[in-house]
Amino acid sequence: MSRFAARRTLALFGTTLLALTTAATAAPTAAAATTPERVVLSPTAAPSTSQTLTWRSDTSNTPTLQIAPAADPGQVTAVEGTNTSSVRGTFHAATATGLSPDTAYRYRIGDGSSFSPWRTFTTAAQGAEPFTFLYFGDVQNGISTGAAPVVRAALEAEPDAELAVHSGDLINSANSESEWSEWFDAFGPETTGTINHITTPGNHEYSLFSLSRYWAPQFPGAGNGPTSGTHLPQTVYHTDYQGVRFIALNSNYRNAAPLSSTSWLATQQRWLEQALADNPHEWAVVTFHHPVFSNSPSRDNGPLRRSWLQTLEEYDVDLVLQGHDHSYARGNLTANRTGDPAVQTGPVYTVAVTGTKMYDVSDDNWTGNGAEARVQMADTQTFQTIEVDGDDLYYTARTADGTVVDSFTIDKSDGKRVTDTF
Repeated sequence: MSRFAARRTLALFGTTLLALTTAATAAPTAAAATTPERVVLSPTAAPSTSQTLTWRSDTSNTPTLQIAPAADPGQVTAVEGTNTSSVRGTFHAATATGLSPDTAYRYRIGDGSSFSPWRTFTTAAQGAEPFTFLYFGDVQNGISTGAAPVVRAALEAEPDAELAVHSGDLINSANSESEWSEWFDAFGPETTGTINHITTPGNHEYSLFSLSRYWAPQFPGAGNGPTSGTHLPQTVYHTDYQGVRFIALNSNYRNAAPLSSTSWLATQQRWLEQALADNPHEWAVVTFHHPVFSNSPSRDNGPLRRSWLQTLEEYDVDLVLQGHDHSYARGNLTANRTGDPAVQTGPVYTVAVTGTKMYDVSDDNWTGNGAEARVQMADTQTFQTIEVDGDDLYYTARTADGTVVDSFTIDKSDGKRVTDTF
């Protein structure tokens, strides 16, 4: 059993046992007329002491979150939520506060009289503790038949992952009810409703210049991003998790701000700089959709690179997780090479795709802008596992059959060394 599995197994065992005790003594609760669906755990700014949940149902009655420590299931607290949007039903959100760090909680959601089944999540530890998270590129196309097997392979390979990072284009058509249903089915409620999901929108979460009407109700973010700018309050945020600051940016300057992209990107750059300057943790991970160094020979995101690259380098961000180009790559600035060909310093830039849509690859946009692609592959669907443990970070990219296609480590025990291990 892994070092992470023991804690999660104990928490789930305790939850199951105590849930059975509670069920035997508590008054029965009416089954929900329609069981709440599309349940998502969205991170707050402080996931060690608070947790946001979103869901959809067929009622606009006052939404209610009931939550209790798994070790003391009789101590139920009711949290009144809000109705946030009406899209093929009513979306709801509720945030539990005052939680204890590194603690298993059981919860259910409903309208105060009928509820969903009980589920369990565990709050983040207060400080830097080892954990594993998953990173997915564009799921987007052929979700049920093409992307879902990769997602399920990831969940089977890493059952103790505590977070999932999604770098945009979760679906293909921004407002497609059926595609969003496929996305939720691919991950399943026991994943979306039990671990936190850090998301950033891609261009396919936009319909022309409008952000998907599903986005904010499903993925509200932590609420600590820029207070102005088209869609920025809903899509830009950071959350701190066990020694890592995760930062989500919105790279859709062509969709969200086609007439003011320079100032729109600059607003995020100033906010990003502050978020990195104030980072109290050893690690920083940034995610957005469009790569600063594109894999696709016909693409280039010059405005993005000019606005954000210097800040990412100046603050030595550890991982920059991207999507959009429907291929795989991992690289760095050539200025960050060392005397050892297998070792670099500075930020690591990755591009990944989980779905079936594929593009040609070229390193022209890397080499033409002072960077190198150490690994680059077309026609390869992957999921990525990242383990953070003290001064070390371990990154592995795999296909659905478990084949490793890339891996590296970051060691900060004496300076910073990024070492190829594949």
